[in-house]
Formats: sequence, structure tokens, C-alpha cells
Amino acid sequence: MNKFLEKFKITNNSPVIVVFTLLCFGAYILSQLVGYKINHMFFSVYRSSLTNPLTYLRFFTHVLGHASREHLIGNITLLLVVGPLLEEKYGSKNILVIILLTAFITGIVNYMFFPGRALLGASGVVFAFILLSPFTNTKSGYVPITLILVALFYIGGQVFDGLFVKSNVSNLSHIIGGVIGASFGFVLQKR
Repeated sequence: MNKFLEKFKITNNSPVIVVFTLLCFGAYILSQLVGYKINHMFFSVYRSSLTNPLTYLRFFTHVLGHASREHLIGNITLLLVVGPLLEEKYGSKNILVIILLTAFITGIVNYMFFPGRALLGASGVVFAFILLSPFTNTKSGYVPITLILVALFYIGGQVFDGLFVKSNVSNLSHIIGGVIGASFGFVLQKR
């Protein structure tokens, strides 16, 4: 594989984002081949028995599942645009931690507070990256004005939609992802 990439002068500038993208794409293809049951079994988080080991796996794997091609493309496009820049700036390990933490927290919140709803998709991770991105070129101790604007428009829009728009979108997952991304931004900015 490396020789193939070298031959065509291709470099993997973002291994975590590329692997995450491929896992999301693989989960989507699997759901198309096998049917939605695979999403329900492995790539959605919902209230299920704590004696079932898959319950714990789904706290993390729900970010790989997507309900439609449009859902997948929307999330993956933003991940591929923003993710590599963040991975280069903050390192693969930090990006992996953000993905796993966002998956776990959004999974736990959905499990605890929305027992009748299944959650799937990477949009919480996308929002974490969107709110982390304003920190990439800001001095330590400063709050980037772009963070304020992004929070106002993205998170404010999610609060508005959550209160006034009926949809299947998990606005709370977006908000949680945004809070995680901004929190990591403040922590990583100090390093």
C-alpha cells in the first residue's frame, strides 16, 4: 500500500480521519448490503440491556452508522475538510481521544435520557471539530472571536432547532460535540 501511495505521490496526512472515514463508509456499505438491522445491532445507540455486551460497544460505534447516503456524505465531507487540519495541529492521539470521548458521551446521554430513540451518525464528532477549529491559530489564553461566532451560529442554531423544529436530528448530540470540541480547544491551547 505504501509503495502504491509513493508511486503516485500520495501521502496520508491524517491517518485517524482517513480510518474513521473508511469505517463510516464501510458501516454504510454493510447496512446497504445487509439491511438496516446491522445499523440497529452495531451502529446505533439506544436503551438496551446492560447485560448485553453490544450495549457497551454501541456507546462508541454509533458514530460510524448513518441513516442515508446524504447523512453520510454531509458528515464525512465536513470531517475530511476540517479533520486533517486539526489532526496536523493537535496530533492523531488527541483527535482519536476527541472522537472516542464525543462518541461515548453522546451515546451515554442518548441512552440515559432518550430511551425510545436510536442515535447514529458522526455529527457530534463533526460539531466537536467545528468548535475546535477556531483554536488552531490563536494565542494561549485568548478566546478566538471566530469561536464566539461559530458557537453563536452553529450551537445557537441547534438550540433553536431543538426547541422549535420537529426532526429526527439529534440537536443535543451536536451541542455536546461542540462543547467537547471547544473544551479541548481551551485545554490544548494551553499546551
